[in-house]
Amino acid sequence: MPIAAATGFAPDSFAQAAGRGVLSALVFALTAGLLTALTPCVYPMIPITISVFGAKQTTRGRALLLATAYVGGIAVMFGSLGTLFALLGKAFGTFLANPWVVVPLALLFVAMGASMFGAFELNVPSGLQQRLARVGGRGVAGAFLMGLVGGVIAAPCTGPPLAGILAYVATTRDAAFGFLVLATYAAGIGVPFWLIAGFSMTLPRSGAWMESVKSVFGIALFVAALYYLKNVWPGLGRLTHAHPAFLFVALGIAAAGIALGAVHLKFSGPGVERLRKGVGVLAAVVGIFAATNALLTPRQTKLHWHEDESAALAEAVASSKNLIVDFRADWCLPCRELEVKVFSDPKVATALEKFVLVKVDLTHEDDDALGPHLAGLKTKYGVETLPAVRVATSGGTTLRAFNQTFTPDEFLHRLSELPADN
Repeated sequence: MPIAAATGFAPDSFAQAAGRGVLSALVFALTAGLLTALTPCVYPMIPITISVFGAKQTTRGRALLLATAYVGGIAVMFGSLGTLFALLGKAFGTFLANPWVVVPLALLFVAMGASMFGAFELNVPSGLQQRLARVGGRGVAGAFLMGLVGGVIAAPCTGPPLAGILAYVATTRDAAFGFLVLATYAAGIGVPFWLIAGFSMTLPRSGAWMESVKSVFGIALFVAALYYLKNVWPGLGRLTHAHPAFLFVALGIAAAGIALGAVHLKFSGPGVERLRKGVGVLAAVVGIFAATNALLTPRQTKLHWHEDESAALAEAVASSKNLIVDFRADWCLPCRELEVKVFSDPKVATALEKFVLVKVDLTHEDDDALGPHLAGLKTKYGVETLPAVRVATSGGTTLRAFNQTFTPDEFLHRLSELPADN
């Protein structure tokens, strides 16, 4: 996960983690939550909150119980958000193809990023923070209620990781998975609460290191803005190349920006320091964005993908071959993962030569002109969500259906199970 390592969390990072399995996705979410807990929106409130629900004035077991109840409240709140986005499904994806949604979303990310660099304060007002921290009061039930509203305090710092996680969850339409992942993210936020309440640990004092954490999140928010703008401004997507050298150059530019001062310097310092910080942030954002594009750019193969299903059917009938139909959309991160990691795999590409290939682009399925045709194709092949890959006969009979991400070996194994004569 080179992008995540460089910035904290780029928008596609969670999709990459989820592509490696549920455990990888949960580890990513837990780590993202822990980093969120180390930001100025959350960190200073940890000891105050613990003292309010009484974990410091009781036995260790009782303290752990209270802290768990508090984190459980946060988990229920974020988990419910994950469930909501999973149920939104297609609606969320089509929003990300609408300029009237994407541009304001990108501007919001830019504003949040600027706040991370000190342009203005985006925290919940301190007075409101104190009131929110006291919702519920002492006891297990009180700690749980406090946790339910605790996410409001964390909200200004959740942008980078939460955007990527929710975008992926929305494409799965799996409510249980959405709840589990977002609850795990909340558990990451709760780690410091458990450490203090259960082990009487003293966390490091707030200081310059927190400014570095804010800078990491600020860079990630700027990258997120460019990433989502790419859906409505195709020119941004052309900052890429499938050759590995492009990825290394992009990561080198990002590393140079970080070394120049993108993370460790401050905009509040002398003029030269501010200049170094600004150039460093620009280089880091451009480098990381370009690297993200490169990671999502499929390697070139000799395969021919039809864009017209009727033409593909005609070829399938003439050649007595089966069809492979790949339903995709620009906003679908798992779909891009399949294009990069599966369909570009040399072994898979060789196997696909025995099929007639067609891609169905659902990016603009709400368009009045395209909508009815695309809806008909979805009904024909039984597609309700993305990703969706179908192996079918030229007569339209579905032989295999893939509704989740898969590895090249899994795909090849499923293809090998097909009867020899269809």
